[in-house]
Formats: sequence, structure tokens, C-alpha cells
Amino acid sequence: MTIPFPPTAPGAHTVLVANRGEIAVRIIRTLRRLALRAVAVYSDADADARHVRAADTALRVGDYLDADAIVGAALESGATMVHPGYGFLAENAAFARACAAAGLVFVGPPPEAIEAMGDKIRAKRTVADAGVPLLPGFAETPGQPMSDADLTAAADRVGYPLLLKPSAGGGGKGMRLVRRSSELAEAAAAARREARSAFGDATLLAERFVERPRHIEVQILADAHGNVVHLGERECSLQRRHQKIVEESPSPLLTPDRRAAMGRAAVAAARACGYVGAGTVEFIAAPAAGDGYFFLEMNTRLQVEHPVTEAVATIRGERGIDLVEAQLRVALGEALPFTQDDVALTGHAVECRIYAEDPARGFLPTGGRVLLLDEPDSPGVRVDSGIAEGADVTSAYDPMLAKVVVWDTDRAGALRRADAALARYTLLGCGVNTAFLRALLAHPEVVAGNLSTELTERLRPELTARSRRTPEEVLAAAALDRQLGLRPPEATANRFAAADGWRVGEPAWTVWRLHPAGGDAVTVRVRAERGSSDRFRVRVGEGGPVSATAVRSADGRALDVSYGGRTARYARAAAGRDLWLGRGGASWRVREEDRTAPLRRGAAHADGTVRSPMPGTVLAVPVARGAAVRAGETVAVVEAMKMEHSVTAPFDGTVTDLRARPGQSVSMDAVLAVVTQESAPGRGRSVSAATAEEQS
Repeated sequence: MTIPFPPTAPGAHTVLVANRGEIAVRIIRTLRRLALRAVAVYSDADADARHVRAADTALRVGDYLDADAIVGAALESGATMVHPGYGFLAENAAFARACAAAGLVFVGPPPEAIEAMGDKIRAKRTVADAGVPLLPGFAETPGQPMSDADLTAAADRVGYPLLLKPSAGGGGKGMRLVRRSSELAEAAAAARREARSAFGDATLLAERFVERPRHIEVQILADAHGNVVHLGERECSLQRRHQKIVEESPSPLLTPDRRAAMGRAAVAAARACGYVGAGTVEFIAAPAAGDGYFFLEMNTRLQVEHPVTEAVATIRGERGIDLVEAQLRVALGEALPFTQDDVALTGHAVECRIYAEDPARGFLPTGGRVLLLDEPDSPGVRVDSGIAEGADVTSAYDPMLAKVVVWDTDRAGALRRADAALARYTLLGCGVNTAFLRALLAHPEVVAGNLSTELTERLRPELTARSRRTPEEVLAAAALDRQLGLRPPEATANRFAAADGWRVGEPAWTVWRLHPAGGDAVTVRVRAERGSSDRFRVRVGEGGPVSATAVRSADGRALDVSYGGRTARYARAAAGRDLWLGRGGASWRVREEDRTAPLRRGAAHADGTVRSPMPGTVLAVPVARGAAVRAGETVAVVEAMKMEHSVTAPFDGTVTDLRARPGQSVSMDAVLAVVTQESAPGRGRSVSAATAEEQS
């Protein structure tokens, strides 16, 4: 459904979308529905990206942050409007002014509103004058950092715990939690360094920290004729590293009275800065339903989580609203055709963000080529996605790949529908957080609605404990898949030449050495049942033989396996020695190791290979070839998505091979160095052929 504006076309316009990924694809979808011409822009890395193919035409700009290049591309393409999406240039007042100077309609708020809300200190002063409640706190004067003595005195007046944050920017960067006075000076220095690096502005503000807070935001919509309405709230408390991963609407915390009060406060904040367009006013709420709420910030753009509002917002009895269409129409001067009294919320919506990251390793970014992609498509499910099969997921951009959004008549139904949709979401070739999201949504605290911004991080060890080890049946499936690949085509079958263990008498065992991601190498032995093409005996590690069957689908994209009485269908995708298997929203990468490599029994890290835990850029290499290192000593520092990770030596030894160098781009699991122990553990026997005769 669409927003109930008068059913007239918004005119013959060409709209340049100054963004990439899923939001660019989502905006272009609305442009196509409105019969407006869509222009995409792309960097060299995105020349064949999904948003480029979705648009009517596309121009190379090199850098998505190059405002001059974006404006030049808009003029070259004949565009009359520029939609900045979110992030990048969406909250850049100078870019909005540059668009206006070039005769382009900027689909966003006036530059003055962006400036008023873009600086957290100025924003708080603005909304305070409008009567919006604030947390106790204080702020530095731009360019004049407070001395340690003044900082301590101000903090003592506000009280602890205290949260320090940069005045400019967001995304959790530069934030520091201070619980006592002795921690303040060091935390402030670190926050200033990170703020200066990320935003070019080291100015800090401080606020009283609310223990186990709820993060609730209100969607507002305003036109240039003085009309401002809110479309209800979104609960965004499920976060990691201060970034959201699950959002829902409405919030399970709010009563109708509290919802109305927060809505009025959001409208007052929008009016205070002369806002026009779609925007979001964010609040911190105390965990108890009857306690207070406090202004956090205002995002002067479309939010990542806007689809949950689109799903539940009901105007004059019609559920569903297209906020991008609303932005376009407001930008062209149209008035909102409804009032606050016309707005209601119907049902419940949940959004889950699909990230290229590994929750079991502290949400470190992953990467790789998308070998297989199967996104759910069923009633009540919407997927906003910016990827396609064959796309390369790198550390150059944000690791969010897609969003799975569901709607149902109540919260319990929406959670069930979200779990079912995530179970059907399959992406192979790049590790994603889908299985973690399913476990998170099923946790009793989440089901009960007892949310807080620290809940995800607190539950992570519990929710990832099982995911750190590749299940035995997955290792068996990987070996069976490889076994099926050994057979020659029937038309040219030479059973004596095949390496699948066939013998005139009893079939032999084929020995596979498999290395699952995040674990140690495992030996899996497979022997075909005599006279059968799909029945096998399998031994995983030191376990006993288990009966199994395995059949590949005709297109090779699936593998049906019965192992130990349990039957499952795996999505499959192979690339070189890597085999990816997916099932129920989880995916596993299993690498076939060189069969001539020695088998080491129970010797984790026995070869001393130091690998990159994520795709990224090597920032520093503090060791040299031949250097003696201690266990846990940093061998290299890798950065991805503004996250730094120190890669350490697995044991005491000597750096005998050093491949990492500063500035080098590395893939996930790339070899950075090799550390050799002075006294290496004993080695097991070697396997030098594809098969080995063993007793069952």
C-alpha cells in the first residue's frame, strides 16, 4: 500500500540516488512504482552491483562521499532531484546547499535543520527550549576541551555512571562509559582521540548513564506548510557495539499514554528546528514502564529500520505507508493529506539486519564472494537487499547486506514469522549472523520483551557457544559431498581410475582431511556400501562408523543427507577447496586440506600459522622475520570497518615466515605469519593418497 496522497503523479522527474546497497535498491523500487527515472552512482568496486543494475542508468563517481562528483553526475544525467538515502551525504548540510545551488531538489530537510540537529550539543539546547526532557549532563565548548580538573568537577555534579560521547557523529564511535572518577581522564582522552579521527571534531558531551536502557525512536513526517505528525515508535534496544541489529514496532514497553507523550515530544523537537521531510527523534527510556524518557538525538534522514514503521502505520484504516514516496512528495512541496488523528498502529513488525560478521568471534566482519543466495519470499515477509549471487563482500563498506522484515497481527506471531523467514534465508560464500539472530529472537528475555541496549552483548557467549563448533553431521555431509564428486561421469566410467575407494571386492575407505572455519582440522573417512550409489558408512574423527545416504540435486545447489537417522537438505556451493553448506539459516564453510599434509591428532594450532580473522587492511606489523615471540604477543594489526583487531602468536616460538606488511589488503583467513615452536609436538602419520585401507 502507498501513502494516501492525492492520486496524481509527482511530475516528470529524474531522481539520482546518492547511495549504494540495500537502501539504493529500496529507493529505486519506489521510483519505478511512481514511474520516475532512477539514476544510480557507483564506485569501481560496485560497477556491477545490484543497485546499479536496478537503475535506469548509472554513472561512476569513484567515491560515494565526493559531493562535487555526485552533483556533477546529477547534472550530467539530467536529474532534477537527489535522494541521499541514509548515511554518507544524507546529513551533510553543505551537500544539501550544493544541490540547491545547482538547481536540484534535495530530498531531505533544510540545511538549517541538519545543522541544528547534527551537533548533539546544539540539538539538546534546541529541544530543551521546546520542553523535551533531557538527561542530566554537560558539554564542552567546541575547540576548548575541558581540563581534567574541570571535567572531574562537572562529572561530580552530574553523578556517575557517566557516558562520554562525541558531539559530532554517531554509530557508537568514541563513546566511553565511566563508572568512577578515577576512570574519567583516561576515558576522555581516548574518546577525544577517536572522535577527532572519525569526525574531525574532538568536542565531547557527557550524560548520566541509564542502566540497562531502552532505545526507542519516533518516526516523524513534516511538510513545508507547517504540518508535523508522528507515525509511532520503534524499539531499537537489541544492539551490538552500539549499533542496532533488530528493531520492532510498536515497542513492547510503551503504554498508550507513554506512546502519545513521546510522540508529542518528537513533534515538538521537529518543530523546534523547522524540520521538513521524514526524520527520527531518538530517546533513551528507563527500563520500567512507568519511568522517564530522555532525548538522545535526532536523525535528519530516513533510518535503516524505517520498514517496520511502513508495515504498521495505518492512515484512515489503510495499513502501510511508503516513506520514500512521502519524502519525494514533501520535497516537491506537497502538503501532508492527513493529520495526527488519522494515524494508528496495526499489528506488529520486526526487522532483522543481515550482517557479514561472525558473532562467535565478537561480531568481527567477514567477507567473500556470494556463491548462493536464496532470500525468503512469502506473505508477511519483506526483504530489502543490496546483494546478488556473484557479488564480492569486502571490508570497503558497511557489513550490512540485507534486512528481513516481517509483519503479523501481534508480537508473538511476528517473532515466529521472523524465525521462519530467517530459517529460509540462505547465503553461502560469506559468513553472516542469521543463525545468531534466530537464537536471539528465541531467547526468553527477548520473547518476554525484557530488552535493553546491553542485552545482545550479555547474551552473546550463551547464544554462540554451540555455533563455535561445526556439528558432526555437517562434517559428514561435507565429506559425502566431496565423495560424490570423485566419481567419473557414467558415460566415461573407469572404475579402476576413480579415487572413490571402489574395489572389486569390499570398497575401501576414502580419507578426507577437512578444516571447518573457526575450528581444527578433522579426519573424516567414507566408505561406499557395496552395490549402492548413495549409501555409505562414515567415521568422523575417532568416532565409530555411522550409516548415511547422500544425493545431490540435479542443479548441484542442494545436498540431501541422512546421517545417523537424521535427514536434512543442505544448500551447497563449492569454490575451489571451500565447500559451503547451509541449513535453517546457519551456514558452515569447510575447506578440504591437502591430502598429503600430515595428520596431527589433537594439536590445535600445531603448525603455528597466524591467519587474519577478518577481511581488511594490515595496519601494523610489530614483529620481524626471525623474531622470538611469546604466546599472545601481537604479530599484526588488521583493520576493517574502522575496527582494529590484534592478531597474536599461538604459542612461544620464532617467526619463521612473515607475509603481512602494512597497507596490505588481506582476505579472511589469509596467512599473515608462521610461528615455529622450538620444540614442536610429535606428529602423526601422513596420508599420501586419496584412499587408505582401514578396518571398520
